Amino acid sequence: MASQIQLKSTSSSWYKNDVQFFVKNMNIQTSNFKFLKLHRRRVCVCKCSNEARTSPNEVRKEIQKCYELIQKRGRGVVYLGSSRMGPGHPHYEKTLELGSEVATLLDCTTWTGVGPGLMDAATKGALRVNKPVGGFKIGREAGEWTASNFHSYLPSETYLTCRFFSARKHGLVDAAVRCSASDRTAVIALPGGVGTLDEMFEILALIQLERIGSELPVPFLVMNYDSFYSKLLAFLDDCEEWGTVSKGEVASLWKVFNGNFEALEYLREFYNIPQDERNHRIE
Repeated sequence: MASQIQLKSTSSSWYKNDVQFFVKNMNIQTSNFKFLKLHRRRVCVCKCSNEARTSPNEVRKEIQKCYELIQKRGRGVVYLGSSRMGPGHPHYEKTLELGSEVATLLDCTTWTGVGPGLMDAATKGALRVNKPVGGFKIGREAGEWTASNFHSYLPSETYLTCRFFSARKHGLVDAAVRCSASDRTAVIALPGGVGTLDEMFEILALIQLERIGSELPVPFLVMNYDSFYSKLLAFLDDCEEWGTVSKGEVASLWKVFNGNFEALEYLREFYNIPQDERNHRIE
């Protein structure tokens, strides 16, 4: 597998002879390196290995473990959201409430990335009403200074720590896929940053291309708390004007909500839950 070595440069300008000098003094064979470049006054040297990559097999095994965990815990609602909005943030409190209400309404497993912030709020919300939870953890979330393979309070059998982002993505998608009409699942996008947007648009594309939800639709909710996503939605409207997406295409793939009550009512109607069985504790 590839490795990287960084060497401090003595000048803001880069010359091949300078790099060869560094490499020679470190007893490195230049033939073993694929590229050399300067970035912020550092020389980056990437080593090429002739050994076959083993990660494809490792990824396959980890994806299988994700599927096995889903079979054990049950499919349900997948929450995508910021790892940086912690207790005390208004979006954390709203997510905590939403997590409890959705778990009660749909009576299903709550799935997250098992991280801090809004992922933690959704998890705790479900646990408050004694509903099952599950998740796919990565070693270090954005904004965290240290990596950890363990969760602070969840039992180890409820989540899987993933080495590979691709396996984690497979797990988060598959947990929301409906295998039968009786499955009540959803994807709920909470306010978030780069990672959340990555997951949102990946799932949006899978729905658009009918790779998921073609036979049994999966509701996709975007929680626009305090107009968090309004500028993103305006950008997507601009994309329609430019012709990069069709008129009304994105709006047909997800539903945008400003508050929890309207989101809960949408899920109730989507799954044909009778009005007299509505058990929302919020108005």
